[in-house]
Amino acid sequence: MYKDMGAAVNPLPGGEIVPAMDRGLLDAAEFNNASSDNLLGFPDVAKVCMLQSFHQCSEQFEILFNKKKYDGLNAEHKAIIKHAIEAASADMSWKAIDRYSKDYIDMSSKKGVKFYKTPDAILKKQLQSWDKIMAAKSAENPSFKKVLDSMRAFAQRSCRWQNDTNVDYKMAYNHFFGKKRG
Repeated sequence: MYKDMGAAVNPLPGGEIVPAMDRGLLDAAEFNNASSDNLLGFPDVAKVCMLQSFHQCSEQFEILFNKKKYDGLNAEHKAIIKHAIEAASADMSWKAIDRYSKDYIDMSSKKGVKFYKTPDAILKKQLQSWDKIMAAKSAENPSFKKVLDSMRAFAQRSCRWQNDTNVDYKMAYNHFFGKKRG
């Protein structure tokens, strides 16, 4: 997506990004989240951080199993694993919100990083690039197209519901925290 938008993309292991930025080999970098960026030292080499992007809007928790071993388990053990994974995923999501928000505040208030929302014009370009990429991938791989079509059908239904029923929390945030209350 970034290549399609005109950027020169250089994939690097996480631990090599900050040293490359420090030496001037990279103009910008994208890694993952506020906690990872803070831990890796991004605030030491970059004082500007762009927020919001369609390319990485959520994180997933996964556990991989040997299929033969898993299929050999009895129903009770499969149920235990299913519920343990769901609990661990929820717990990880809650901890991530807590950790990311603390690191976001640390980087902005103590380390001088300025955070900016990515302009809508760039977000629209991301969507246009993504359309081209998905069309090309779908043309070369029927299984990819089948999964993409299924995901889009789910997203159309579920996002419409979410967009129509969820309130914009910025109003409540601003009400309680946006100004000093007397």
